[in-house]
Amino acid sequence: MDDEDMSCTSGDDYGGYGDEDYYNEADVDAADDVAVTPTHSEEADYECLNVNQVERVFTDGVNSLVSRVPVNEKFARILLEANQWDVEKIVKHFRQDRTEFMRRSHIDARPEQKRKLSATATSIAKGYCSVCAMDGYSELPHLSCGHCFCEHCWKSHIESRLSEGVAARIECMESNCEVYAPAEFVLKIIKSSNALKLKYERFLLRDMVNSHPHLKFCVGNDCQVIIRSTEIKPKRVTCLSCHTSVKCGADYHAPTSCDTIRQWMTKCADDSETANYISAHTKDCPQCHSCIEKAGGCNHIQCTRCRHHFCWMCFGDWKSHGSEYYECSRYKENPSVAAEANHVKARRALEKYLHYFERFENHSKSLKMEEELRDKIRKKIDDKVNEHNGTWIDWQYLHKSVSLLTKCRYTLQYTYPFAYYLGAGPRKNLFEYQQAQLEKEVEELAWAVERADGTARGALEAHMHRAEHKRQTLLHDFFF
Repeated sequence: MDDEDMSCTSGDDYGGYGDEDYYNEADVDAADDVAVTPTHSEEADYECLNVNQVERVFTDGVNSLVSRVPVNEKFARILLEANQWDVEKIVKHFRQDRTEFMRRSHIDARPEQKRKLSATATSIAKGYCSVCAMDGYSELPHLSCGHCFCEHCWKSHIESRLSEGVAARIECMESNCEVYAPAEFVLKIIKSSNALKLKYERFLLRDMVNSHPHLKFCVGNDCQVIIRSTEIKPKRVTCLSCHTSVKCGADYHAPTSCDTIRQWMTKCADDSETANYISAHTKDCPQCHSCIEKAGGCNHIQCTRCRHHFCWMCFGDWKSHGSEYYECSRYKENPSVAAEANHVKARRALEKYLHYFERFENHSKSLKMEEELRDKIRKKIDDKVNEHNGTWIDWQYLHKSVSLLTKCRYTLQYTYPFAYYLGAGPRKNLFEYQQAQLEKEVEELAWAVERADGTARGALEAHMHRAEHKRQTLLHDFFF
């Protein structure tokens, strides 16, 4: 495949309900006979590029910057990588304070570093490398900061940084010097090692792509495609090579934003809720502060570590508690009650999280089961066609119904992280109302699809229309 064959622009060419991914369908194809016309597209405007085409994107950026500010190409790349490839931003800061901006962008050294360099000029003149403590070198390579080291030490340093996954930001070896090595410098140092050169070029491409706001690697297995898109909204992008959905590296997640879904997935994956559980269901011994979980109904607690006896409710010493139950049941402002209030808050926070998480997970499980339903319906269609009971086209409405069901349930699943982080107020009230409406229609559609044999085509398509309409309404108000 040559360069131009890889370049492609999204559009309606991939409409319909593909078997490979139920969320790769075009928005308008909820059903051929169902009049659902969305006002916006969930599909982003994007291109699929290969490595050579991406290099041209980088070259265009470098040429644009070089034409506007007096820097050479090797420093232009470092400036662009350090400033998210924003040429206008670079021009602005360059004109305001060139010296400081070049230092912040890791091209020039700080003044104190230059003073240190002048103080060691005698050693450098003798060809002395301060890393290996050897002298007599005829040539000592150096960056723009002027700190000189032997080629062997530079190569070892570069190899070490590559082993750590660093390529675009390989810094000078001088202590506290933050000047980055241009690609031309690194390639010259490692020119004798093809393996190291290939590794550097691969890592450098990765760093350049990751620093560019409009480029993303396709997350498909062994896919070399790079997606280019200027979309701000987290709209759906489907790699036209491997058909993987791409945006922020996670699955498509409308109406939830990329930042919100990252918070949600982190919250679900890490131990934050374990800490919440401990706060909600345990208390600390008032004497040795050990964490204690109540295992029985009795409020008389004995700490297994320090053997202290206390009341679970008020933390009072149990020895004097027998005659003071009225003190335990009476409300009063004191540190013990304040501590209990913190437990109540933690319990409520845990209950809120579990409310949204359980529903998020429930829809995820339903999606997996409905994939099995899709297979059953596909087999049923094949059986009907083989029995000469209609054509494949006649029964496609069944396949489209389960495709639309999974599409609507997928959107519904990702409404729960959105709702979890949405602040209370009229906007949340409206969202929860529309979420409930979508949930109602999704479940009614699921019921009809699972009983497709006993559901008339017209009734099934009516369910499809209502579910897609509710989905589009919610996305229109809270996503587009």
